Amino acid sequence: MDINAALNEVFVKVFKNITGIEERAIRTGEYQNATTNDMHVIEAIGMGQPKNMTSVARALSVTTGTLTISVNSLVKKGFVERVRSEEDRRVVLVSLTEKGKLVYTRHRKFHEELVQNIVNRLDDQEKVLLEKVLSNLNQYFREMQK
Repeated sequence: MDINAALNEVFVKVFKNITGIEERAIRTGEYQNATTNDMHVIEAIGMGQPKNMTSVARALSVTTGTLTISVNSLVKKGFVERVRSEEDRRVVLVSLTEKGKLVYTRHRKFHEELVQNIVNRLDDQEKVLLEKVLSNLNQYFREMQK
């Protein structure tokens, strides 16, 4: 097998494995109805001050219309609340509910544990190399989105 085919196979398997692990981690206990997409939106909204829909959509690289569909679902599930801005009533602000903050924290912890478990398997040289390779890949993927 040539290097391109081998790398393609590894990329596909790594993405599938991470997605599967994340999906199983999310779908436990009282958060069974959360999806991976829900988690991405929850993460983009974050724990801070309420954010306007445009800035969240931009962070996710989706349209405001697409985000609205996701936010509607998250409101129904009790993870997100929306309010109109006091300064400009046309602006919709979204923030996490207490339930949303709990699932955000849980998801953040999942990622921290995942990274720590991977890092624990590597020596110092491998850690530096992995960070460099993943940073280069990330840069490439960002450029592909433009």
